[in-house]
Amino acid sequence: MAARSIASLSLSFGLVSIPVKLYSATESGSTVRFNLLAPDGSRMKQQYVSEKDQKVVARADMVKGYEFEKDHFVLFTPDELKALEESSSHVVEIVHFIPEKAVDPIYYDKAYLLAPDKRGGKPYTLLMEAMRESGRCALARWAWKSKQYVVQIRPTDGGLVLQQLLYADEVRSARDLGIEKVEVSKGELQLALQLIEQISTDTYDPAQYEDEVKERWGDTDAYKESARRASQYTKDDWLRIKSESGANIERFAELLRAGAEPTGTEAKDVAEEHRAQISRWFYDCGYEIHRGLAEMYVADPRFTKVYEDVEPGLARFISEAIIANAERRS
Repeated sequence: MAARSIASLSLSFGLVSIPVKLYSATESGSTVRFNLLAPDGSRMKQQYVSEKDQKVVARADMVKGYEFEKDHFVLFTPDELKALEESSSHVVEIVHFIPEKAVDPIYYDKAYLLAPDKRGGKPYTLLMEAMRESGRCALARWAWKSKQYVVQIRPTDGGLVLQQLLYADEVRSARDLGIEKVEVSKGELQLALQLIEQISTDTYDPAQYEDEVKERWGDTDAYKESARRASQYTKDDWLRIKSESGANIERFAELLRAGAEPTGTEAKDVAEEHRAQISRWFYDCGYEIHRGLAEMYVADPRFTKVYEDVEPGLARFISEAIIANAERRS
């Protein structure tokens, strides 16, 4: 589906005015939507209740207000709200050109894409190439939906990005956390630099970092069933799941410490408990699926580390026990 513009704007600086169209730069990657239902599966309706007299307030009777101090509000009529909306400006006024790395990304808020509107192609391209060549971006003022924004306009692959920026009082500083400053030796620093160099790259390709879980299992019945069940669990449910899982892993670890064989009866029985827990809480975990998980526990370093942090050699022990249990049941 072709992208639809949100608004028509003008980039303005000096005597130059560039007509552009505004587009949202992001969209939600989730395709699954869940509804809150009553226990019998019927839909529920939301009601708003006055804190003062506990009476239900109809939507038509609601008013909007701005809280200027705790529990003190300035109320606005519909006409006043409409006037605020109409005060939005279609002019994005560029006030400075600054080095493109001058803005700390912590100040980044919502991003938009800008495309040239009619008769705006030439000046749009000139501005984009001039900023790219100079290594600078634009800072601008923009009144949008009754709020004044400071925005950054920067060149990117194929076009311009308009980035809303947060104000200073909207951003916290790491200095407020009281982080202890610890001295490091030159040798320690050199080792850290070597580790960084080993996995360094000169570019960022977002296509390499897709939602791995969804990419690998999103179309499977097991993934869909797990997502459905997980959406219904309470905090107490998750605490129980964590407790059961931790106890199961500890039983594996105790067998490993005692010198038991992963193909022994005790280890296979604990593996069967592990499979039953997955089936009980997430999805029907058959023996072939369970075998696949076992192989992943030793093939994927992230899973391996979870078990190795409990007891060295535990990942392989659990993997072999699960496979032995699957073979016993086949």
